Amino acid sequence: MSRSKTKKAVKGRGRPRSPETREKILKAAYEMLNQVGFMDLTIEGVAERAEVGKPTIYRRWKSKAALAMDAFLEAVNPEIAFPETGAVKEDFREQMQKIVKLMNSPRGEVLASVIGCGQSNEELIAAFRENWLIPRREDAKRIFQRGVERGELREGIDAEIAIDALYSPLFYRLLLKHQPLTDRFVDELVDIVIDGLVVK
Repeated sequence: MSRSKTKKAVKGRGRPRSPETREKILKAAYEMLNQVGFMDLTIEGVAERAEVGKPTIYRRWKSKAALAMDAFLEAVNPEIAFPETGAVKEDFREQMQKIVKLMNSPRGEVLASVIGCGQSNEELIAAFRENWLIPRREDAKRIFQRGVERGELREGIDAEIAIDALYSPLFYRLLLKHQPLTDRFVDELVDIVIDGLVVK
């Protein structure tokens, strides 16, 4: 093989993407998201804070919206995973209490900001649906299916409606702030919704 072809082949492979660089970028983006919100978040600012070039960010994320959602979810996903208690009601109760804890923290304001800004930013709300909403709903559907298989819940449940009934009130209170988000609220909500789905 000629020398020129060897150089071309090496160049074509490109520089491998470093996990450490990705972590630095996400950490910087998350910090800025908390400090300035989505509207004032910039790729330039993230690049400066992470000490990388803008092209390094754009090779991994096509837009600010995609980066912001990845940064937020990287930080919060481990905290809101479903437990496996062996009972559907307790699985939902514990997971929803985790979400309420998140919503009552400064990150709840970030979440509210993302949803609010998404009303005029189709790319952001699409990223929110794809990366937050859909995966969470799929997890919840699996919990419902486990409950049916164990004989806890009746068959024929419309999981989409049940999920809306459980989680929509949390976001309603997060966004409108007309009532507090508390564990007691979660307890009563779970009791009302799940008790209507049990085998009788």
